[in-house]
Amino acid sequence: MAVNSTQTRTLSNTRTDRSPKPPATPAAPARRTRPGHVAPAPLQPAPDGSPVAGSPVAGSPVAGSPIAGSRPKPSASAADVVKAYLKVQVATLRSLEPAVRADDFDSAHQMRVTTRRLRATLRSFGSVIPRSRTAEVAAELKWLGGLLGEARDGEVLPRHLLASLETVPVELLIGPVQARVQGHYAPRRASAREVVIEAFDSERYTELLGDLDQLAHDPPLGPKAGAPARDVLPAAVRKVYRQASRRMRRASQAPRGQARDVALHEARKSARRARYAAEVTRPASGQPAKKFARQMKKVQSVLGDHQDTVIARQAARDLGISAHLAGENAFTYGLLHECELHQAGRLQSRARIVWKKASRPRHRTWMH
Repeated sequence: MAVNSTQTRTLSNTRTDRSPKPPATPAAPARRTRPGHVAPAPLQPAPDGSPVAGSPVAGSPVAGSPIAGSRPKPSASAADVVKAYLKVQVATLRSLEPAVRADDFDSAHQMRVTTRRLRATLRSFGSVIPRSRTAEVAAELKWLGGLLGEARDGEVLPRHLLASLETVPVELLIGPVQARVQGHYAPRRASAREVVIEAFDSERYTELLGDLDQLAHDPPLGPKAGAPARDVLPAAVRKVYRQASRRMRRASQAPRGQARDVALHEARKSARRARYAAEVTRPASGQPAKKFARQMKKVQSVLGDHQDTVIARQAARDLGISAHLAGENAFTYGLLHECELHQAGRLQSRARIVWKKASRPRHRTWMH
């Protein structure tokens, strides 16, 4: 049985967010356009040397030349700041495609993170770029992110299980446990990667890139697009934070077991959105937004570790059933399940501490 539930679909790896080094000059795929649709050229290097790596809006840096329009001034409009972030993320998405094709370590995860940043931006700043006008692009980003998530899970999940098995005493490793883990996931990872490559070669993906370029160049504008970013964007971040706060409170009140696991997973997604929204706002809000994003990253990280244990428990159960049906002793898989369950309890306690610190009012004084 494969791990395939909605709740346990993606194994988190948000603790590092280290981007693999993509080629210095990423090759843009051939552009095909729909009838009557004139796609803009891919984002180009800036003639004024606007930085990408380390820039205020660079959620993840792009190797090579800087991107035009990626450094708005603190006095810029809300639309200019959001567009700047979109430009960097679209360029990042393009730059990571060759690395994913080459099966570079962690590239699928980093590309999935980029799809999440793009989706979170479109969702969080609807008064700047109307969500009703970007719903189709957001859905396509979710499609791509789902495929990348399957590929990433095939890489991360067996590594997580094998690392956990290293802590088990030798006398308690009964049967070919490591071999079963590797043999179970290797073909699944290969299959998921083939699906991603097929998606890259599809018309659907080409159209998504064209739509993203169009969105970054000339997005539809909402009622607050022309207002100063410092007057508009912090309030949007506050709204996302409040959702995270509600979900954390709901999780703390949920009964132990699946209900709490699901609630914490939802809280994690809200904390991630709050982090990315603060990243967008940084050019206008400066260091306070950066510090708030750092706090939300800590929350996201510990809740991501917790979600890892949820997925690992399901995987241990599935592997144990497969081993039993094959006539093997399933004892070690039950032990692995129990170890992950205890780790989940420790992480829940840790999450309460991290959230208490991250939710201090002093981290939110910059939000209007």
